[in-house]
Amino acid sequence: MSDTISNLAAKLAEDTMKVMDETGNDRFFVEVGELLGASSQTLEEAFLTEIRVRMAERKARKFVIDRLTKHRSQVKAIEKK
Repeated sequence: MSDTISNLAAKLAEDTMKVMDETGNDRFFVEVGELLGASSQTLEEAFLTEIRVRMAERKARKFVIDRLTKHRSQVKAIEKK
């Protein structure tokens, strides 16, 4: 994949995620993907990959933070005893 496609897909994914966060529309990326697919399947695929990676990272980060928060609350509960 060319650097141009990768760069465009990454920037578009970033901007799309911002719109999704602000509007609360967590499926907006599907609409953007459909629009891209009508003119460039290559860019559509790169964009959807970028979106999936970002969404997976967010989910994993939330899992890590939740696990650490739970651990810390358990430690505090033990320390209070």
